[in-house]
Amino acid sequence: MPPTESGLGSSSDDTQDRRLAPELRALPAGGHRQPTPSGLPGNGPLLDDLVGWGPADTTAGPFELVPVRPARDLDRITGWMNDPAVAAFWELSGPPGTTAAHLRGQLDGDGRSVPCLGVLAGVPMSYWEIYRADLDPLASHYPALPHDTGIHLLIGGGADRGRGLGGTLLRATADLVLDRRPQCTRVVAEPDLRNTASVAAFLTGGFRYSEELELPGKRAALMIRDRAHRHLH
Repeated sequence: MPPTESGLGSSSDDTQDRRLAPELRALPAGGHRQPTPSGLPGNGPLLDDLVGWGPADTTAGPFELVPVRPARDLDRITGWMNDPAVAAFWELSGPPGTTAAHLRGQLDGDGRSVPCLGVLAGVPMSYWEIYRADLDPLASHYPALPHDTGIHLLIGGGADRGRGLGGTLLRATADLVLDRRPQCTRVVAEPDLRNTASVAAFLTGGFRYSEELELPGKRAALMIRDRAHRHLH
């Protein structure tokens, strides 16, 4: 069960390198990437080949989940993890090896959790983990349904926080999951109750508060976006 979402409400300065990596620059907003060989992150059946989901249109521009490649993305993600607003909840501050170990735990797995960069209008600006909640330890803490899909996220730079992007991107990502995973009836999340900005962003993004959970290391709000009610919120 990865750390919770963070960094949605901080007003700290954006000091991250926001230049688009060459590999990402080759993926034009709204365009299509070439088929990805099997065995690479995001290309597996447990999450219906996330690597091929494509972009979603948002009011802030095209948004796409791009599976993490450590050789390309480690320094960027490490920088985000060392932002105090992020570190307070993710607890992954430290040298690149700390972040690398966290990513490797997912990348060496069976594809039930895929770490991604969130790329908005061509700019990588957030980190996401899309995971099978029904196959995660989280499932022992709530009444999980088959194919429940979970979300963790952080907004990377202070300039992208506090202006409503969190709710916009959460809605877009939840809708991507529901559009690309036909067997999934719910998208779930479990933000720390202390992270009121994160809980508020989920509510803005069309999630509903379900219940309070006592999880290892935190008390969390179970947030759910239901397929059956997605067009009502």
